[in-house]
Amino acid sequence: MLLSYIFVFLLAAIPLFELITVIPLAIIGGLSPVLTAIVAFLGNALTVVLLIIFVDQVKKWMKKRKQKRMQEIMHVEEVAAAQADAEGMKESKKSKRARVLFDKYGLPGLAIIGPFFVGSHISAFMAMSFGSTRKRVTGWMLASLFLWTVIISVAASYGITYFMPHVEEEGFLVRLFSN
Repeated sequence: MLLSYIFVFLLAAIPLFELITVIPLAIIGGLSPVLTAIVAFLGNALTVVLLIIFVDQVKKWMKKRKQKRMQEIMHVEEVAAAQADAEGMKESKKSKRARVLFDKYGLPGLAIIGPFFVGSHISAFMAMSFGSTRKRVTGWMLASLFLWTVIISVAASYGITYFMPHVEEEGFLVRLFSN
Protein backbone atom coordinates (compact mmCIF):
# COMPACT_ATOMS: atom_id res chain seq x y z
CA MET A 1 0.00 0.00 0.00
CA LEU A 2 2.82 2.40 0.87
CA LEU A 3 4.46 1.68 -2.48
CA SER A 4 1.27 2.82 -4.23
CA TYR A 5 1.51 6.23 -2.59
CA ILE A 6 5.24 6.48 -3.33
CA PHE A 7 4.35 5.75 -6.96
CA VAL A 8 1.73 8.54 -6.88
CA PHE A 9 4.28 10.93 -5.35
CA LEU A 10 6.86 10.16 -8.03
CA LEU A 11 4.39 10.42 -10.91
CA ALA A 12 3.01 13.72 -9.61
CA ALA A 13 6.57 15.05 -9.42
CA ILE A 14 7.22 14.30 -13.11
CA PRO A 15 6.35 17.28 -15.34
CA LEU A 16 4.73 15.07 -17.98
CA PHE A 17 2.17 13.57 -15.58
CA GLU A 18 1.61 16.07 -12.77
CA LEU A 19 -1.22 15.92 -10.25
CA ILE A 20 -4.00 16.71 -12.73
CA THR A 21 -3.42 13.33 -14.38
CA VAL A 22 -2.20 11.29 -11.43
CA ILE A 23 -5.02 11.97 -8.97
CA PRO A 24 -7.88 10.56 -11.09
CA LEU A 25 -5.78 7.53 -12.09
CA ALA A 26 -4.87 6.80 -8.47
CA ILE A 27 -8.48 7.12 -7.31
CA ILE A 28 -9.61 4.79 -10.12
CA GLY A 29 -6.78 2.51 -8.98
CA GLY A 30 -8.44 2.18 -5.58
CA LEU A 31 -6.39 4.57 -3.46
CA SER A 32 -7.89 6.88 -0.87
CA PRO A 33 -8.85 10.23 -2.45
CA VAL A 34 -7.64 12.26 0.55
CA LEU A 35 -4.25 10.55 0.87
CA THR A 36 -3.83 10.59 -2.90
CA ALA A 37 -4.51 14.32 -3.01
CA ILE A 38 -2.02 15.05 -0.24
CA VAL A 39 0.73 12.88 -1.70
CA ALA A 40 0.19 14.15 -5.25
CA PHE A 41 0.22 17.76 -4.05
CA LEU A 42 3.48 17.23 -2.14
CA GLY A 43 5.13 15.52 -5.12
CA ASN A 44 4.13 18.20 -7.61
CA ALA A 45 4.81 21.09 -5.21
CA LEU A 46 8.29 19.81 -4.35
CA THR A 47 9.48 19.79 -7.95
CA VAL A 48 7.79 23.10 -8.78
CA VAL A 49 9.48 24.82 -5.80
CA LEU A 50 12.84 23.28 -6.71
CA LEU A 51 12.40 24.51 -10.29
CA ILE A 52 11.56 28.03 -9.09
CA ILE A 53 14.67 28.11 -6.87
CA PHE A 54 16.83 26.79 -9.71
CA VAL A 55 15.52 29.34 -12.22
CA ASP A 56 16.03 32.13 -9.70
CA GLN A 57 19.65 31.09 -9.21
CA VAL A 58 20.19 30.91 -12.98
CA LYS A 59 18.66 34.38 -13.38
CA LYS A 60 21.03 35.79 -10.76
CA TRP A 61 24.01 34.12 -12.44
CA MET A 62 22.96 35.40 -15.88
CA LYS A 63 22.52 38.93 -14.53
CA LYS A 64 26.01 38.91 -13.03
CA ARG A 65 27.42 37.47 -16.24
CA LYS A 66 25.63 40.05 -18.38
CA GLN A 67 26.91 42.91 -16.21
CA LYS A 68 30.42 41.54 -16.50
CA ARG A 69 30.14 41.15 -20.28
CA MET A 70 28.67 44.65 -20.69
CA GLN A 71 31.66 46.08 -18.87
CA GLU A 72 33.98 44.20 -21.23
CA ILE A 73 32.20 45.26 -24.41
CA MET A 74 33.50 48.56 -25.68
CA HIS A 75 31.76 48.97 -29.01
CA VAL A 76 28.11 49.97 -29.38
CA GLU A 77 27.81 47.76 -32.45
CA GLU A 78 28.63 44.64 -30.45
CA VAL A 79 25.96 45.52 -27.86
CA ALA A 80 23.37 45.99 -30.61
CA ALA A 81 24.33 42.67 -32.21
CA ALA A 82 24.06 40.84 -28.87
CA GLN A 83 20.59 42.31 -28.24
CA ALA A 84 19.45 41.37 -31.78
CA ASP A 85 20.60 37.78 -31.19
CA ALA A 86 18.69 37.60 -27.90
CA GLU A 87 15.50 38.91 -29.55
CA GLY A 88 15.79 36.49 -32.47
CA MET A 89 15.25 33.36 -30.35
CA LYS A 90 12.06 31.46 -31.24
CA GLU A 91 9.44 30.42 -28.70
CA SER A 92 7.68 27.05 -28.57
CA LYS A 93 3.89 26.72 -28.72
CA LYS A 94 3.63 26.16 -24.97
CA SER A 95 5.85 29.18 -24.31
CA LYS A 96 3.67 31.32 -26.55
CA ARG A 97 0.51 30.12 -24.78
CA ALA A 98 2.08 30.83 -21.40
CA ARG A 99 3.15 34.30 -22.59
CA VAL A 100 -0.40 35.06 -23.81
CA LEU A 101 -1.81 33.96 -20.43
CA PHE A 102 0.77 36.06 -18.59
CA ASP A 103 0.17 39.15 -20.73
CA LYS A 104 -3.60 38.86 -20.41
CA TYR A 105 -4.02 37.80 -16.77
CA GLY A 106 -0.66 38.46 -15.10
CA LEU A 107 1.05 36.16 -12.62
CA PRO A 108 -2.18 35.07 -10.84
CA GLY A 109 -3.79 34.12 -14.14
CA LEU A 110 -0.76 32.18 -15.36
CA ALA A 111 -0.40 30.40 -12.01
CA ILE A 112 -4.07 29.42 -11.80
CA ILE A 113 -4.91 28.72 -15.44
CA GLY A 114 -1.46 27.58 -16.57
CA PRO A 115 -1.27 24.17 -14.83
CA PHE A 116 -4.33 22.99 -16.73
CA PHE A 117 -3.22 24.24 -20.16
CA VAL A 118 0.58 24.04 -20.17
CA GLY A 119 1.46 22.28 -16.91
CA SER A 120 2.58 23.57 -13.52
CA HIS A 121 6.29 23.25 -14.20
CA ILE A 122 6.12 25.20 -17.45
CA SER A 123 3.88 27.80 -15.81
CA ALA A 124 6.36 28.29 -12.97
CA PHE A 125 9.31 28.42 -15.35
CA MET A 126 7.60 30.94 -17.62
CA ALA A 127 6.46 33.12 -14.70
CA MET A 128 10.06 33.27 -13.50
CA SER A 129 11.39 33.98 -16.97
CA PHE A 130 8.82 36.77 -17.48
CA GLY A 131 10.38 38.64 -14.57
CA SER A 132 8.29 37.75 -11.53
CA THR A 133 10.00 37.31 -8.17
CA ARG A 134 10.69 33.92 -6.63
CA LYS A 135 8.53 34.66 -3.59
CA ARG A 136 5.46 35.71 -5.62
CA VAL A 137 5.77 32.82 -8.09
CA THR A 138 6.16 30.29 -5.26
CA GLY A 139 3.11 31.65 -3.41
CA TRP A 140 0.87 31.77 -6.46
CA MET A 141 1.99 28.37 -7.76
CA LEU A 142 1.44 26.65 -4.40
CA ALA A 143 -2.00 28.25 -4.09
CA SER A 144 -2.80 27.15 -7.62
CA LEU A 145 -1.60 23.60 -7.04
CA PHE A 146 -3.69 23.42 -3.86
CA LEU A 147 -6.75 24.69 -5.76
CA TRP A 148 -6.26 22.20 -8.61
CA THR A 149 -5.64 19.37 -6.12
CA VAL A 150 -8.96 20.04 -4.38
CA ILE A 151 -10.89 20.44 -7.65
CA ILE A 152 -9.44 17.34 -9.31
CA SER A 153 -9.72 15.20 -6.17
CA VAL A 154 -13.36 16.10 -5.52
CA ALA A 155 -14.32 15.78 -9.18
CA ALA A 156 -12.52 12.46 -9.58
CA SER A 157 -13.81 11.01 -6.34
CA TYR A 158 -17.45 11.92 -6.89
CA GLY A 159 -17.30 11.39 -10.63
CA ILE A 160 -15.89 7.90 -10.30
CA THR A 161 -18.38 6.86 -7.63
CA TYR A 162 -21.24 8.30 -9.72
CA PHE A 163 -20.27 7.15 -13.21
CA MET A 164 -18.32 4.03 -12.29
CA PRO A 165 -19.94 2.51 -9.19
CA HIS A 166 -18.53 -0.89 -10.10
CA VAL A 167 -14.94 0.21 -9.42
CA GLU A 168 -13.78 -2.04 -6.64
CA GLU A 169 -12.23 -0.83 -3.40
CA GLU A 170 -9.14 -2.92 -4.03
CA GLY A 171 -8.24 -1.25 -7.32
CA PHE A 172 -5.41 -2.14 -9.67
CA LEU A 173 -2.81 0.03 -7.88
CA VAL A 174 -3.56 -1.58 -4.53
CA ARG A 175 -3.28 -5.05 -6.06
CA LEU A 176 -0.17 -4.14 -8.06
CA PHE A 177 1.84 -3.04 -5.04
CA SER A 178 0.37 -5.44 -2.44
CA ASN A 179 2.62 -8.35 -3.43
